[in-house]
Amino acid sequence: MCGIAGIVNLTANAPITEHDLGRMAVMLDHRGPDDRSTLCGDMFGFAHTRLSIIDLAGGRQPIHNEDSTVWVVFNGEIFNYIELRELLLSKGHRFYTHTDTEVIVHLYEEYGDDFVRHLNGQFAIALWDTVRRRLLLVRDRPGILPLFYSVNEGRLFFASEMKSILAGTRQSPRIDTLALDQIMTFWSVLPPRTLFQGIETLAPGEMMVVENGVCRKHRYWDWSFTQPGDYAVGSEAELAGQLRELLLDATIIRLRSDVPVGAYLSGGLDSSILAGLIDGIGDIKLRTFSITFPGSDLDESVYQEQVIEQLSSEHSRVVCTPENIADEFIKTLWHTEAPILRTAPVPMGILSGLVRSQGYKVVLTGEGADEVFGGYDIFKEAKIRQFWARKPDSRLRPMLLKRLYPYLDLSKDQAQGYLQSFFGIGLDNPQLAYFSHLPRWVTTAKCKAFYSSDLHDSLREDPYAALAATLPDAIGGWATFNRAQYIESKTLMSGYLLSSQGDRMLMKNSIEGRFPYLDHRVIEFANRLDPRLKMKVLQEKYLLKRSMQDRVPRAILERHKQPYRAPDADSFRNAARAGYVDELLDPGYVRGCGYFDPQKVSLLKKKLDKGLIGSAKDNMALIGILSTQALHKLFIDDYSANIGQYAERRLQDQDNNVQEVCHVG
Repeated sequence: MCGIAGIVNLTANAPITEHDLGRMAVMLDHRGPDDRSTLCGDMFGFAHTRLSIIDLAGGRQPIHNEDSTVWVVFNGEIFNYIELRELLLSKGHRFYTHTDTEVIVHLYEEYGDDFVRHLNGQFAIALWDTVRRRLLLVRDRPGILPLFYSVNEGRLFFASEMKSILAGTRQSPRIDTLALDQIMTFWSVLPPRTLFQGIETLAPGEMMVVENGVCRKHRYWDWSFTQPGDYAVGSEAELAGQLRELLLDATIIRLRSDVPVGAYLSGGLDSSILAGLIDGIGDIKLRTFSITFPGSDLDESVYQEQVIEQLSSEHSRVVCTPENIADEFIKTLWHTEAPILRTAPVPMGILSGLVRSQGYKVVLTGEGADEVFGGYDIFKEAKIRQFWARKPDSRLRPMLLKRLYPYLDLSKDQAQGYLQSFFGIGLDNPQLAYFSHLPRWVTTAKCKAFYSSDLHDSLREDPYAALAATLPDAIGGWATFNRAQYIESKTLMSGYLLSSQGDRMLMKNSIEGRFPYLDHRVIEFANRLDPRLKMKVLQEKYLLKRSMQDRVPRAILERHKQPYRAPDADSFRNAARAGYVDELLDPGYVRGCGYFDPQKVSLLKKKLDKGLIGSAKDNMALIGILSTQALHKLFIDDYSANIGQYAERRLQDQDNNVQEVCHVG
């Protein structure tokens, strides 16, 4: 993967300079430490920072077509580039590199804007057509890679990260409080909003065309589910075989690389399946990496060992402690560019650092399997709650939820009240598209009790209404299980798991992550399945397990799903461990930032100091408040030092690798 940035004049007439582009590029050096280059035209400019994966010697970007009328900068990988190259050669196109990037310009020549439908990959693409004087910005189907843009003083700025745009516009940002409110509801911001006012994001599967000073967007792909009664035909064995072949191919093409490829191994089902697939492919030597949390019930190392023993993997692990989390928290937020409600991204950044230290640039991960095949407890909850909603006065039906959470030590009377208050939300309207997610969102929204009165009074948009406006008309005809999958893919997965916990933590240490479960062919196959093949009664990912039962230890197949978590509030108790906590939660600073109530935050801080933060609400509130305050300081209070002055220092450094490719008309 790489970093891309650029500028297009919409109405402005000022020239776009190498210095303008250089300021943007240096903010992305962590995404592409191997090379940095720029391209200047009369209306546009591109910048690129390269992480060399394919065609190490000849893959420098921007890449052009035969007559230099089409130029592209690109972040990501096109996994079917070998097949596309052969197709394009047969049609008379001529290549000057062996990189996957070059297929993009020739596909555009051949198919126009429909070129993107031929790509199997993860990508953020900027393409300039010098003849038609038009820009295309494109983001991959599930939203693995980010792409942001901003219109400022007659210019369109775009980049892989918002800090690059801020360096280009030379303006300190302001936090969008509606976006903050969405995070405190959904854990993520709904596109096109971002945390910063005036900066927007392309949605997953979206293309923007910039032409004649006008920006137009359209969705070229989306998750779509088969209507009940039209599901994929075949026996369980046949469908399991088809799934296995698809996953195998999705994995094989993601091993294409001119540098070694490793894999994350959590000890859960999804990463264990990938490790099993890789281990069975030719002469490939399996190389795996994992996180451990010694002495914590969050640790999964015993399951990791079982997979390693069965597959004889060469394995490296990194130990993560609460001290590590406190030490890396602020650096993590510099990369997420969004508040977080759990510390889970921090260890993922530490893990990518381990991968880099071992000489690897690429890892395969199991992210996406839970969304594609229905693996989360939230899908089980929704199934039971739908059953309960048919008889909302029943005292027996809600007790089925205790099967999901046997650790809830409640008497029968206590259980009834707890289950009713927590899971009974929305039972009066089970056909609501986001019925499945109401308990989670209502719980998360308790963080809003800490809002300042000014912030609370200023909010004029209902986040549920904002979400509902983005949903497709067809969703009402889908099975309720599939509705839940769609909502999960569009909120937590794309906006948080693939962003704050995914791309940002990988690229923090210049590591490319690849996601076989998010191959669009796998998603489309799974979306045609009867939901009962994804979850059989309450057995999650049923068909996935059946398809790979001979490649994974039985203990992994049979273990209860354990969501990935990391130590939260206790990581920040020791003042010496995290001295910034006192500064960021100081009543005066909290009041000055304006987002939260200083008195309520002080009471929460006292709970932290006494080790009394135990509830999910207080945990999320603490991390959410602390991360928001930190982002305000990093990007607003310290904008000049962290972005403006930093960019200029980097450009003046004689050892940096800025090179101008050329000027084009």
